[in-house]
Amino acid sequence: MTNTNGERRSRTAGGVLVAATVAAGLMAGTFYVFACAVMPALARSDDRVYVDVMRDVNEVIQNPVFLSAFMGALVLAGVAGWQSRRTPGSWWVWAGATAYALAFLVTVVGNIPLNDALARPGDPAALRERFEDPWVAWNVVRAVLSTLATACLATGLAAHGAPHHTPPDRPLSTGHRRTPVASRDRRTCRRTASDLEGAVPCGGQSVVYLASVGGSRARR
Repeated sequence: MTNTNGERRSRTAGGVLVAATVAAGLMAGTFYVFACAVMPALARSDDRVYVDVMRDVNEVIQNPVFLSAFMGALVLAGVAGWQSRRTPGSWWVWAGATAYALAFLVTVVGNIPLNDALARPGDPAALRERFEDPWVAWNVVRAVLSTLATACLATGLAAHGAPHHTPPDRPLSTGHRRTPVASRDRRTCRRTASDLEGAVPCGGQSVVYLASVGGSRARR
């Protein structure tokens, strides 16, 4: 029963770690696309188009699909780190959880306030000037951190799924040889028979001693 419960907990921990790795990978891909395609494309637009598109993006991206991965990666990575304690690869899981927590913090402290500032009324040129460069820089930071988190979690997952071999028993050294049971029995029987007369059973055999042995001892 203990082994069954341990295997069930191990499978559950493995499933949580897989989910955390996938969620972190999805976020890393999202930030990567912004850094490599979305923001460079918007940089070619005029101020009015730039501000309008970013406002739409910031509004549309607040959906259950994005938020489940964005929040879920943080929670799942933390749970996976707790479940993997005292197991092979736990250091990698904790490193991945920490890296994603930093990416989450960068988003909350850096990108979201800039999004809120861009949503306020104002001149498009002035709004863009205060928004574009800081937002792009913070997005690169969180893309790197979330990619690092994904790599660490994947490494921890590989270590978690690797077979663990139990070292074989050490052989007895040549200096510690066990004496066969039959030999010990025969020696014991010989010592016992020296004080007795007649036949003494010993390991299925009989050792016969003449009564004269006892008599000769008595005369001595």
